[in-house]
Amino acid sequence: MEPKRLYRSVKNKVLCGVCGGIGEYFQIDPVMIRLIWIFLMMFQTWRNLFHWFTGLSLVGGSLILYIIAAAIIPKAPEN
Repeated sequence: MEPKRLYRSVKNKVLCGVCGGIGEYFQIDPVMIRLIWIFLMMFQTWRNLFHWFTGLSLVGGSLILYIIAAAIIPKAPEN
């Protein structure tokens, strides 16, 4: 049995397939991952904690994290 790996999605992608890949990895709807991502960006307490720890705004920091994830997570093999 092949170990489970995290890939960027090819079929469930909006931008780079990061949220789609995370959804496929955890076997849940990628729309839920996208909604959770948006909710965490807008949740005031989370925004304050993120700014306190990183010194970045949450929207800018989330965008940077998404770009890093898109660069690090490999694209799913097309089988």
